[in-house]
Amino acid sequence: MPPTLQLLDSIAYLERAGATIAGDLLVSGSHAGLSAAQFVIDHPERPLLVLFNDAGIGKDDAGVAGLATLQHHGVATAAYSHRSARIGEASDGLAHGIITRANPLAAAMGIEAGDRVEAIVARLGARLAG
Repeated sequence: MPPTLQLLDSIAYLERAGATIAGDLLVSGSHAGLSAAQFVIDHPERPLLVLFNDAGIGKDDAGVAGLATLQHHGVATAAYSHRSARIGEASDGLAHGIITRANPLAAAMGIEAGDRVEAIVARLGARLAG
């Protein structure tokens, strides 16, 4: 069975009672900073992949600092450009997002800078369904 695609305008929605994410593809409108990563870490299940907005990267790479933290916790994670999709709107990230950064686990899945979020989701869904 292919993974479920979940669009989360805010990664904080993972705190909802009964939220399941095991093996799913998550596209979030949230930044990929440390506080956003913590919502994934605190969840009892692990997704297949989480795609965040890079929020402009920011000072000391704060907008994507969660990628390394999630790598440490075994979660494939990448960030798409704030210039390609609106922050806080997961559906815009899915439709228009272009990857700027990927952690090594995401890179091992073939995800790299310049990839379109929509194409990643389609490719992974098809690969896992077949």
